[in-house]
Amino acid sequence: MPSTKVATSDPAEADLPAMVRAKPFGWFLIIAGAIAWIASFTLVLERLHLYTNPDAKISCDVNSWISCGDVMKTPQAAILGFPNPFIGVVGFAILVTIGVVLLAGARMNRWFWICTQIGLTAGMALVGWFWFTALYTLAVLCPYCMIVWAVMIPLFVFTTVRNLNYGAIAAPAALTKFLNDWAWVIVGLLYLATLASIFFRFMHLIVPSNA
Repeated sequence: MPSTKVATSDPAEADLPAMVRAKPFGWFLIIAGAIAWIASFTLVLERLHLYTNPDAKISCDVNSWISCGDVMKTPQAAILGFPNPFIGVVGFAILVTIGVVLLAGARMNRWFWICTQIGLTAGMALVGWFWFTALYTLAVLCPYCMIVWAVMIPLFVFTTVRNLNYGAIAAPAALTKFLNDWAWVIVGLLYLATLASIFFRFMHLIVPSNA
């Protein structure tokens, strides 16, 4: 009796960009998730310190416009009724776990990756809101928050590229090829746009006026 081979939608790894292959992508999730988790957890510890001593100066209070403490004391720092960093502590721990599971050789179903994509997209939307609020509403930057911003950009881009290549997200082949070729450029442009927005928003403080 002839054997039956189970069809799979997974592409050959050799045909994929190196960054979205199972093991490199797993390591990427572990390293990026760990960096962002540490930043989020540090913010949680600093916030708990402020609860006990509201007048305390914490480690990331640099000056009047670079201060985690000033940001933490605003309503925007607890949009769900608890400090925002708790979202990161949970979310980035999940991403690290996914990375470990990938390195162990597990293959998750499409619904799992759709849920992961939804979670990261929601996280990216939150980061965009935090960025806008920090620059144009509060006019104060939080260094640890900016670490999370920096990590979320490649996490979102490369998870999206990964899901396009594996069919978790349906898209034209031309779009997938474009993102495969330009993913790093997109990440770089997003970094550049973020840095430029910070520079021009605080230019009057970064570049002292001679007047």
